[in-house]
Amino acid sequence: MKVHLLKYQFVLLPLIFISVKSGFSQEVDEVDLKNNIIEQRVDFLLDANESGDADFTTLFEQLEYYYDKPINLNAADELDLIDLGLLNDIQINNLFAHIEKHGKLIAFEELQSIEGFDLESIRMIQPFTKVSGDLDQPSLSFKNIIDEGSSQFFLRYTRIVEEQNGYAPISDEELEENPNSRYLGSPDRIYSRYRFNYANNISLGFTAEKDPGEEFLQGSQPNGFDFYSAHLFLQGFGKVKQLAIGDFQAQFGQGLTFWSGLAFGRTPSIFTLKRNAPKLRQYTSVQEDLFLRGGGLTLAHNNFELTVFYSSTKVDANISGLDTLNNEFIVSSLSEDGFHRTESELEDKNAIRNTYLGGHLAYNKRNLKLGITAVHNEIGAQFQPREQTYNKFSNLDNNNTNLGFDYNYLYKNVNLFGEVSHSIDGGIAYTNGALIVIDPRLSLAIQNRKFQKDYAPLQSNAIGESSTNTNEEGTFIGINARLSEELTLSAYADRFAFKWLRFQTDAPSEGHRLLAQINYSPSRAMDVYFRFRQRNRGRNDRFNESEINQIAEESTTNYRLHFAYKITSAFQIKSRVELTDYRLGNHRENGLLIYQDLIYKQLSSPISFSARYALFDTDSYYSRIYAYESDVLYAFSIPAYNGRGSRFYITAKYHIARGVDFWLRYAQTYYTDRYEIGSGKEQINGNTKSEIKAQLRLKF
Repeated sequence: MKVHLLKYQFVLLPLIFISVKSGFSQEVDEVDLKNNIIEQRVDFLLDANESGDADFTTLFEQLEYYYDKPINLNAADELDLIDLGLLNDIQINNLFAHIEKHGKLIAFEELQSIEGFDLESIRMIQPFTKVSGDLDQPSLSFKNIIDEGSSQFFLRYTRIVEEQNGYAPISDEELEENPNSRYLGSPDRIYSRYRFNYANNISLGFTAEKDPGEEFLQGSQPNGFDFYSAHLFLQGFGKVKQLAIGDFQAQFGQGLTFWSGLAFGRTPSIFTLKRNAPKLRQYTSVQEDLFLRGGGLTLAHNNFELTVFYSSTKVDANISGLDTLNNEFIVSSLSEDGFHRTESELEDKNAIRNTYLGGHLAYNKRNLKLGITAVHNEIGAQFQPREQTYNKFSNLDNNNTNLGFDYNYLYKNVNLFGEVSHSIDGGIAYTNGALIVIDPRLSLAIQNRKFQKDYAPLQSNAIGESSTNTNEEGTFIGINARLSEELTLSAYADRFAFKWLRFQTDAPSEGHRLLAQINYSPSRAMDVYFRFRQRNRGRNDRFNESEINQIAEESTTNYRLHFAYKITSAFQIKSRVELTDYRLGNHRENGLLIYQDLIYKQLSSPISFSARYALFDTDSYYSRIYAYESDVLYAFSIPAYNGRGSRFYITAKYHIARGVDFWLRYAQTYYTDRYEIGSGKEQINGNTKSEIKAQLRLKF
């Protein structure tokens, strides 16, 4: 490991121990916990999203809503608790069984007597739930909706401070010769959003965004923003269980047959192994490839639920030609980044129409759920991707139909679940799993999966090593164990194999994932954990100069020590040291990240802030390290620390008046190993990259 950076450990790490001794109190005040708790949850789920590009808007929204309007556990239905996303099926079932047998909960502490609820899970849900004897459901009258509904409006501005090549001055002659050498618009990112909520029954809103480089109110965008999204979502209206109009998501079973939008995979908590499908959900994000546009409806009658949906929207595609016989575009791939900054990107915008028609029929009882899913997809173009051997079994038809069957069964403290799916013009895929609470202190998870190489997923998001849910088989085993009141252990092993070629892997291959994490929490003020994580798989050896691609073992191993401590009711610190060891064949790289966070949140003060100073040293992008950063509300920063340098940021919030909040964030990365950052139009001619972000929120 690099000696020149290791010396900084002696600067940062003593803060851990000094802070412990200098703390005024070990009691945790429930002061402004909302964002802190939500950020901890996002940081936890980040482990299942190593790309760093996930949008956690929906997760933030749900937890913030339930923080402001906690769920009454005595009046909650199953959908409410699933929507919360913090309880597993066994806990939910045991809660309902306890209420049926003993009557309504009298106090929150009564949860400790329910099997499956330990202190950690109780503390996790406490900010978002309550125990009340008032079982009256909110009235759905127009007057109550208007009087008691809440609205939020956001306006956000973001910009890279340094000039990038895509915005640099250029002569008209040079631009005419190479029209795609510069972006058409300004480097500003502008985001606007409105959302109306009434209880958990009504959601109405719109979102608009201009990406950096896109035009605004001129040229290709005379009407303003490049991307618009709107939705109306109703829930809990008698037999009309859900109604989605506009932009929405549809999620069924274990995500194998159909699952649009974000889903989380393997984390230190084994209970995230199982999907809890909400069926329909409003879409409020700005990722331009993760939503459906049209409408969906869920009807309930006795123990049956029927969901139907239709979506038809234009999507970006890389057009390579035109089939004059059938009058169809020929496309090599779909474009998913949502950028429309140059003439060539604008040519691909909304190039083809993508249509989905589907439905899900479910039978629901307390302990048993069965479902059948059918989805048909039609794309208004012919696919002709690059001729690569690994694409041999890919379904290149412009239409496809998938059928699936899913199940979920609870027997005491055992939860069995799974899904099998079949592509009409292709193969079969299945996943089966079990969650077992052996003892209040010990839980076990098992999953087996097989996705045939000719299975053609539509929008699939089942848990697996590959994001495409095809050409894979594997077995997962994981445990969560409470060793004592202060110590918990989380561990899993996932063995997988690919029977056919993959992108950048020109032969069948296999691999594994391992994780072991031990948490030490001597008080509610302090939390320490150590994590070991490893991913091993076959890969083309890019460092081998042979003309023939050779398969080598690619291994990435991470070691993390994380410390969080509440110094006072207002101040909290977080410290982390993370090492990474990357190997591919005979090539080896190392990486190091050290950071120190300071968080200030005081109820009596209108100002709160969080700040970080980080040092990083990695040999290349392959040994990069991701770390979640605190940001303005509903914004996300999960940068890849790579190269050599330092990074700092400060995010400040000012409560101007009742219902009016303002955020300001400044972040800067300083590199010591380069004098250019990025490449192409994104290149900065210098060794610093700075970002400023401002956000205004109105609540009314």
